[in-house]
Amino acid sequence: MEEEKGKKIEKKAEKKGLDIRDVTTCEATAQMLRKAERDGVEIAFHRAADMKPCPIGADSACCKHCAMGPCRLNAKDPYAKVGVCGATIDTFQSRNFGRMVAAGGAAHTDHGMSMLDLFREVINGHIKDYKIKDPVKLESVAKELGIEVEGREMKEIAMDLYKELERTYTQVEGEIPFAKRVPPKTLELWRKHGVVPRGAMRELMELMHRTHMGVDQDYENLTKQLSRTALSDGWGGSMVATEISDILFGTPTPVRTEVNMGCLKEDQVNIIIHGHEPNLFESVLDSVNDPSLVQAAKDAGAKGINLLGMCCSGAEMLSRHGIPHAGNFMSVEAVLVTGAVDAMGVDVQCIKQGLAKVADCYGTKLFTTNPRCRIEGVEHIEFHENKARECTDAIVENAIVRFKNRKMPVEIPKIKSMGIHGFSHEYINYMLGGTFRASYTPLNDNIINGRIRGVAGVVGCTNPRVKQDWVHVELVKELIKNDVLVVQTGCSQIALAKAGFYTPEAAHLAGSGLREVCETVGMPPVLGLGSCVDNSRILTACSEMVRVGGLGESIADLPVAGAAPEWMSEKAICIGQYFVASGVFTVFGVTFPMVEGTKFHKLLFDGLEQLGFGKWGFAVDPYEMAQMMIAHIDKKRKALGLDKSRERVLMDMAARQKLEAA
Repeated sequence: MEEEKGKKIEKKAEKKGLDIRDVTTCEATAQMLRKAERDGVEIAFHRAADMKPCPIGADSACCKHCAMGPCRLNAKDPYAKVGVCGATIDTFQSRNFGRMVAAGGAAHTDHGMSMLDLFREVINGHIKDYKIKDPVKLESVAKELGIEVEGREMKEIAMDLYKELERTYTQVEGEIPFAKRVPPKTLELWRKHGVVPRGAMRELMELMHRTHMGVDQDYENLTKQLSRTALSDGWGGSMVATEISDILFGTPTPVRTEVNMGCLKEDQVNIIIHGHEPNLFESVLDSVNDPSLVQAAKDAGAKGINLLGMCCSGAEMLSRHGIPHAGNFMSVEAVLVTGAVDAMGVDVQCIKQGLAKVADCYGTKLFTTNPRCRIEGVEHIEFHENKARECTDAIVENAIVRFKNRKMPVEIPKIKSMGIHGFSHEYINYMLGGTFRASYTPLNDNIINGRIRGVAGVVGCTNPRVKQDWVHVELVKELIKNDVLVVQTGCSQIALAKAGFYTPEAAHLAGSGLREVCETVGMPPVLGLGSCVDNSRILTACSEMVRVGGLGESIADLPVAGAAPEWMSEKAICIGQYFVASGVFTVFGVTFPMVEGTKFHKLLFDGLEQLGFGKWGFAVDPYEMAQMMIAHIDKKRKALGLDKSRERVLMDMAARQKLEAA
């Protein structure tokens, strides 16, 4: 019966034109795709082949915001018609784009507020399972925000910090706390155009109001509010989430660890945690190390308990604790096909409903844990931070039972890559300057002297509409070959880690200048900063590059660029917009929700830059994407007067004495 079903799936896949070589470059995922077809199991790649994207929706040429519609316009002649209410294509697009920004911003902002709630309860002593692990960072962030720390108890400082950061969400007037981090010239631009965020709740609410039928019908005015809302995420909700996670769980420093499905172990109880909130994962880490649960696993015939991450919470634990990572977003169902996963616990964001069926097919225990994210037919074990172990112990206990009663044959791809992860802003500062001279000065100096051409952030999701990981890897190859230092977060980081770019030895793939810097410092040419919420680390790094000097007065002056080659979520649109509004040229791949040539399109892709912000770019081909980013970096270098080659002089003692005398 199963064999028959498998043949049907294979035939169906052939009919759809699903050639595994065309959908993924990840060998482990490809192996599991072949197994899934043999087993008669459908996963996201099959569903994508069977589901054509709506061309009208892809161009954002439709509006369903009221019951007079839905209305649709012709993307080939977008100004030929208007909606029933008279809305033009630019109103359609700016409303739709704004709502994507609002949904994406709400996801990260809600996550940040959850972290802040946890912080408050830890400070007040109501939650005992967590504590402040990085008091140095606590004091550093507090001082940065103008909170007195000298001679004060840690609890007092923490409570003042909590109250200050709470304004990020609840404030109705004024500027969010981390506006203090923004370079003065960039902040001046925001004030001039009225886009400095007040509080995230107010900005999200106002954006949703403005995109309602019959409210804001000027695409330029809507762009101001959607930029303001996006900035309340990047410099607000996401930044708070990152800083509080570091304070509570420890600021990442480099760790050596492995990535890919080969990290699964047939003779151990395998548990995967997938989602975006580190508090669940931190508690699971305690559970799997509990001697009584380890003994229970051994009593069930296992050699131990093997904990792995998936997606973004996995990227945080990879960076913070060196927990092995099983794969990025498009491998989440495929990893269950191994038959080796005994339990998977999920929380929020990027959780496919299709996991339920695949888990059922292979007997994997799947659990939802967060009240915001339940899946029909999936067992829910609610996670409460004040009794965290009740949930996480239950996940481990169920995994042990499943291991003992494994029925499905196990097939684990023997593929994994070793790499170094955990490059927080603080560690990069230390790595470049040392304990007593921690500074971004060496980075700026090497950009100024031309060894490093510029810096690129390559981030974001994987998407079944393109070949998994390929665009990420080829883009980064081109960038580092042209002496562009790359920083990464999220699923993009895992794509490059699987491809072996996270070792110092990968510097041989870089251009001569970047290679020289990497070999001197002992770092990879690609630095992983954590989960997608940790894009805020990139904003902090950009601000520091401006503060250190020599590369202009605003973020828009820097020779930097960003890309999300395989984006798929509304969070990605919000992230892209907060980078653009901060001054960064940002290129997206796969598709872009807009009709090219419209006034709104021209504003995002050109007009914003003329006003002093960054701008959007779009390309499907990774080599074209790389050329666009490098051309932009070169344009910024030229504007700074750095386009002329500078002689690199090794100074002897006589030359140094002359300098000292001068």
